Amino acid sequence: MRPEESSGDGIGASPPRRRRLWTKLAIAGVATAVAAPMLTACGSDYDEGVINMYAAADGFDYISEVAQRCSDDSNGEYRIAMNMLPKEADMQRLQLARRLAGNDAGLDLMAMDVVWTAEFADAGWVVRVPDDLAAKTRQTNLPGPLATAEWEREDDAGKSLYAIPLWANSQMLWYRPDLMKDTIDTTKAPTTWQGMLDDAAKIKDAGGPAAILLQAKQYEGLMVWFNSLLQSAGGEILDPDDPTKVTLTDTPEHRAATVEALTVMRRVATAPGADPSISNSDEGTARTDMEAGKGAFEINWPFVFAGIKENGAAGEAKIMGDSLTQFKEIIDATADDPTDPRIAKVNDATRKNFSFAAYPGIAGAGTAKSTPGGFNVGVASTSKQQDLSFKAASCLTDAQAQKVYAVRGGTPPTIESLYNDAEFQLAYPMYEIVRRQLDEGAAPRPATPRYQDMSTAITATLSPVGQWDPESKADELARVSQDAIDGEGIVP
Repeated sequence: MRPEESSGDGIGASPPRRRRLWTKLAIAGVATAVAAPMLTACGSDYDEGVINMYAAADGFDYISEVAQRCSDDSNGEYRIAMNMLPKEADMQRLQLARRLAGNDAGLDLMAMDVVWTAEFADAGWVVRVPDDLAAKTRQTNLPGPLATAEWEREDDAGKSLYAIPLWANSQMLWYRPDLMKDTIDTTKAPTTWQGMLDDAAKIKDAGGPAAILLQAKQYEGLMVWFNSLLQSAGGEILDPDDPTKVTLTDTPEHRAATVEALTVMRRVATAPGADPSISNSDEGTARTDMEAGKGAFEINWPFVFAGIKENGAAGEAKIMGDSLTQFKEIIDATADDPTDPRIAKVNDATRKNFSFAAYPGIAGAGTAKSTPGGFNVGVASTSKQQDLSFKAASCLTDAQAQKVYAVRGGTPPTIESLYNDAEFQLAYPMYEIVRRQLDEGAAPRPATPRYQDMSTAITATLSPVGQWDPESKADELARVSQDAIDGEGIVP
């Protein structure tokens, strides 16, 4: 959900590639805010042919670039006007909800967090994607992102698309081949959580750092971790065929999966050498602590790879030593052009000390599952130009657009064919892992109009991580989750 490391719960938006891009995004935000209408006021006017698109601050400049191209290519049929939402996900949702509830005709398109689909569709705030565009979207997009854009309302014959995927994201395992080679005589990344715990223990015994760095404070990142573990173990939070039914403990098999996921969480939090601040950890702390040499392994989004290259080139990433300082000129020169062939040399050098592997699984449970993040584009029901808005939305999410978001913005595409693009592969060396994890390895968070309440209840119940018994915690999670779905109880 939301902008990695920067927006409060870290899961879905465009992670800034490098610090200079953070500055560029901030400058672009100030400039656009001057030109855009005030977002706190809801109006009812609209200009014919002007399609108002609302999007979060992170990644805003890339959407704006594509919006200009789409407007130009429409030959005067429409012009996309960009409007910036706040950086924080909760504020984005709140401002959109206010406009939608106020029947604001000046809202046409909106970038929606992947967990908002059910809520916005059930409230009648977004329009179902037309059949021809839906068919094209299903044909070209990967299953994981597609699932986040679906919902079945009472008046639907089945699951329908209520949004079009804009970009996705997927967490991975990040590790230190040099540390592993020096301490346990292997550079092969573990494939399961227990394997990672075992390797971390061996590294500690050899005198190295043993922490597994990830996201476990009381926020959406904790929900992502639990959901990935649960589905990797073969469980689900909600029944896919009945989103009003919690399935954490309803059968012996589901209960076993829930207990297994919770057991892994407790082991990670309480293992010798574990991160002492794990209950305050997020994307940012995991990244900085890994670069500082405090961890053996890291679970995080792909933005950390670009970050360590820049910090390593500046001599600020301890685990890289001075191995990347020789590439500073190349890294600086390719900051805005990651398809430059010279970047391959930098990637290879980086991976000697900091590399990536697939999200770890649960032994004996089948394919490892990783929770996708990202954003989708929805057409507001308040729009007086819905047909035109869908034309604009189709352009903003097409392959040409998604290549811009992926190559220059650093966010994985949802269109499968782009994973065969040579320039994208050069700019995004972890592309094959991400493609698999957005396909058969995707673990979308449960679709429900009550998602915000349910997530808040679950993360409050799980925090502080590991300070509980998995068996009893499974029962408590089932209870608070069902209460949230039923609209009962007090939301923490």
